[in-house]
Amino acid sequence: MRNTKTDPDTDIGGAGRNFPQTSRSAIIGVRSDDPQLRQRAFAAILDSYWKPVYKYIRIKWNADNEDAKDFTQAFFSSAFEKNYFADYDFAKARFQTFLRTCVDRYVANQRKAEHRLKRGGGLDHVSLDFGHAEIELAQHPPAPDLSPEQYFEREWTRNLFTLAVEALHTKCAASGNSTRFLLFEKYELEDSVNTVSYDSLAREFGLTTTTVTNHLAAARREFRKILLTKLRDATFSDEEFRNQARQLLGIEVK
Repeated sequence: MRNTKTDPDTDIGGAGRNFPQTSRSAIIGVRSDDPQLRQRAFAAILDSYWKPVYKYIRIKWNADNEDAKDFTQAFFSSAFEKNYFADYDFAKARFQTFLRTCVDRYVANQRKAEHRLKRGGGLDHVSLDFGHAEIELAQHPPAPDLSPEQYFEREWTRNLFTLAVEALHTKCAASGNSTRFLLFEKYELEDSVNTVSYDSLAREFGLTTTTVTNHLAAARREFRKILLTKLRDATFSDEEFRNQARQLLGIEVK
């Protein structure tokens, strides 16, 4: 994503930096006694973490893609059924660290048992696009000097941004603002040897430069809101949320 820090009123980390107050951490919700709330919260955790977990198992445990699929599906099924995340203590570690520890323990135990896992459990209805995860793994392999833990963090960040981009696309399409997303995609997301400017976008889309500016400003604000909402879901405490926002976006949230 392009660096838009030069415009404090329109960049992703611009004015109005309070995170959405209506968002509740999914990591808290997954401990609820309310089955429906717990299911929704777990779905949010699954959305944020299954793909990084799959790639982590492939790299850390040298698992082929079929075994990694089974381990990933079975781990999250077991985590939901046995409520693994109830043991998480945010004072001791970040959730990503806790989750990796759970994954390592689970895979180690299953390999010791020397039996092939079967997909199933409470997440049979969830469709996980392992094929796309394999494509991403091939396109963005870990660097030789990158540890599996660092790779997990990198891919979790990548997945979080990807989910936010997809959500922005969906929202723009639903509200009749597809052009807004296309402008955002071309200016912020595409890697091009040619410099993309507001003026060039205006000529390409048949808009005024002012209209392009307004569209991009609105898209950045909405993207930032979506990203922070997903980050809120994927973190436990306000402190962890603020630290992650600072690390990922270079902003302070209240």
